Amino acid sequence: MAAPSQDGRRRKQFGNRFLTDPARLFQHNAWDNVEWSEEQEAAAQAKVQENSTEFVPQDQQDAYEISASKYWNDFYKTHENGFFKDRHWLFTEFPELAPNQNASTVDVCASEAAAAKNTKGSGLWECNGLSSLETGILECQDSEISSCNSTHQTQTEVAAQKLEEQKLRDFPGSSATYRILEVGCGAGNTVFPILQTNNDPGLFVYCCDFSKTAVELVQAHPEYDTSRCFAFVHDLCETGTPFPMPDESVDVVVLIFVLSALLPEKMQCVINRLSKLLKPGGIILLRDYGRYDLAQLRFKKDELDLLFSTAGLEKAQNIVDRRLQVNRGKQITMYRVWIQCKYRKPKGDKESLGERSNFHPSGCT
Repeated sequence: MAAPSQDGRRRKQFGNRFLTDPARLFQHNAWDNVEWSEEQEAAAQAKVQENSTEFVPQDQQDAYEISASKYWNDFYKTHENGFFKDRHWLFTEFPELAPNQNASTVDVCASEAAAAKNTKGSGLWECNGLSSLETGILECQDSEISSCNSTHQTQTEVAAQKLEEQKLRDFPGSSATYRILEVGCGAGNTVFPILQTNNDPGLFVYCCDFSKTAVELVQAHPEYDTSRCFAFVHDLCETGTPFPMPDESVDVVVLIFVLSALLPEKMQCVINRLSKLLKPGGIILLRDYGRYDLAQLRFKKDELDLLFSTAGLEKAQNIVDRRLQVNRGKQITMYRVWIQCKYRKPKGDKESLGERSNFHPSGCT
């Protein structure tokens, strides 16, 4: 589903509006894939080189890193939800966020549920991959003690196993059939367009941010509904801090201008963590800044491809858009470089998937 533009027409997809006639420059707010002149390319490289000769003093770097959450909290206290605009282009670029994306999942769940009705102890069945475990426990309880002893499973072990499975069943959104996680949600400029547009009753949206103030703004929004959404504070770089949902439970992870805010040496660890959350067949959607955007040294396509492939994901999209943005009121232009990616977790066997996702590069814990 593509969100309509202000004049009611279907919004054009990323990378498909070309400036072929310079006389039409100010007829739209942006043009895609605008070729840079050799002078522009050289000027951007020279500016990056100039910026690279001066470094922020180490004590200031440390202060920014240590107090990052304070700075973001101060930012959102000042601007609240008025700084960023709602991202209504999401459904044009990422149809995975639109309604009716989980039809196949629902069909699979329904067929498995029908089969489970004929299985002893299937009353606790849920479409979350626990049915076989739960059925095994119930069968063990219903059988004679000698049968349980034959599998070397004591009553204490059964109770411990049931407790662990209860934790898996009771996470927020556990009954949903399609789960989306947005990382770096800010004040909700991605989350609320998704909730407003996608009315799928099986949808559940998680959103997290480094800033406690940002998460509080999301939770205070009049459209925040705990039956459809769960907002929480989370530092992606803190590998010891668990997510509120189990591994392999999320269909879509959204990263909109987030990865570039992390230290380069921490990026691989973050992508590895997010990859583990994806179901087989799940996908990460990314949009971020490209190389030389506003004369900054940002991402190249091959750099992002290495990050995601190292985490065991397969490329579905990896494109760069050199965009010419236009302020029609002031009659001024600005050249931007954005990159957009989709990387999917392969639908392989769990053993091979685990081997890929458990790879830890240097510095990742």
